[in-house]
Amino acid sequence: MSAPRWFQNSLAVPYEENFVIVDEALIHYLAWGPPGARGLVFVHGGGAHAHWWTHIAAGFAHDYRVVALDLSGHGDSQYRSSYSLDEWTREVMGVAAHGRIKGEPVVIGHSMGGFVSIVTAATFKEQISGLIICDSPVNAPDPEIGSFQLREAFGKLRTYPSIEDAITHFRTVPEQENYLDYVIDHVARQSLREVENGWQWKFDRRIFEQFGIGLRSAALPYLSQVSCRVALLRSEFGLVTPDIGHSMYEEMGRVAAVIELPEAGHHAMLDQPLVLLTAIRTLLEDWDHSEPKFPITRSPVRSAT
Repeated sequence: MSAPRWFQNSLAVPYEENFVIVDEALIHYLAWGPPGARGLVFVHGGGAHAHWWTHIAAGFAHDYRVVALDLSGHGDSQYRSSYSLDEWTREVMGVAAHGRIKGEPVVIGHSMGGFVSIVTAATFKEQISGLIICDSPVNAPDPEIGSFQLREAFGKLRTYPSIEDAITHFRTVPEQENYLDYVIDHVARQSLREVENGWQWKFDRRIFEQFGIGLRSAALPYLSQVSCRVALLRSEFGLVTPDIGHSMYEEMGRVAAVIELPEAGHHAMLDQPLVLLTAIRTLLEDWDHSEPKFPITRSPVRSAT
């Protein structure tokens, strides 16, 4: 499959594959860039894995120590008997420490990974320097993202006779209008594990059974507790509508940059990766050369009702 040079160059950037034990589970992660440099931690969405970020994360390897983890129940990390946002935050911090990052990293999370990243930044305040949320719609309980509906959306467990056959059945949740074929091919190939009689998707389908109220609302109480630099990247055709983006901006005290990614669907790394990469790079450069306007401790500003 033909892919542009920038994508091929990204996949060619050397990286390490490592494991760390967090709360008795083996957590897998990828790492780029020099150990001991300041760091970035990339957190994938529900049902995804670290390689969803490869072609984005590799672009920062010259300037940062970059890590992308497989949350437990995803990718090549171990399954758990139960899952929680709090547990996943400890995995993020465990990987950051084991990945030999200098100082406090910036955490970048997409979709469900954005919820995890919000809770991480709120819980480990002094250990996170920045937070970038990528199209994670934090709002009140929402029935279509409840545990039963998500479990149904991902479909029944199937075994495919070959990798090529499995790739033809690869779908994202939610689906979107546009994808880049070469990115989908890369991500789908990394999403499979060999089993008896064929291949299966790696993630644990029991994950979403743990979140009866829905992941969106589970992260809501933590938004006002985030005290580091923070930005929300809102995909034009994603799940964070302008109204949701505004409510998150209010909840975070009117200090978060809210930036629309033009032409992007919810999974921006699959249809507009260069737009996403440029947005992240621009934010990091700005944070390097500017001072925040808000105090470290702040309260959310709420509109009058």
